[in-house]
Amino acid sequence: MRLAIRRLRDDARLPTRAHDDDAGLDLYAVDGATLRPGERAMVPTGIAIELPERHAGLVVPRSGLAARHGIAVVNAPGLIDAGYRGEVKVLLLNTDREATFTVEPGDRIAQLVVTRVETPDLVEVDALAESRRADGGFGSSGR
Repeated sequence: MRLAIRRLRDDARLPTRAHDDDAGLDLYAVDGATLRPGERAMVPTGIAIELPERHAGLVVPRSGLAARHGIAVVNAPGLIDAGYRGEVKVLLLNTDREATFTVEPGDRIAQLVVTRVETPDLVEVDALAESRRADGGFGSSGR
């Protein structure tokens, strides 16, 4: 598979993998941001991507930022559709109740996972097939 990437700014860093077999590509901030407790910020990466047809990009949090600083991706996973050609931006949220978090240009702020998607034909029906689970959800399987 090929993922075309375009730098929108000269100082933008291309996504990287820390290890060859990593599922996610690290995304880098191109601008700094300061997030006080409970604040969110849309942080630009300075890149645009061209996803292959029938693929999507999922922007997911970095586990180290979440564990050490309480930094989350607000709409995790953020969804990038194959037809989108604009700048990849990451909507970060500081969930820490006390500490301010500062993003510096060049910091790794999230990961991009590229995945194949199916686009099913929708068929309206009068009833759905029975299942053992039925409509059980939201904790129905216990703790």
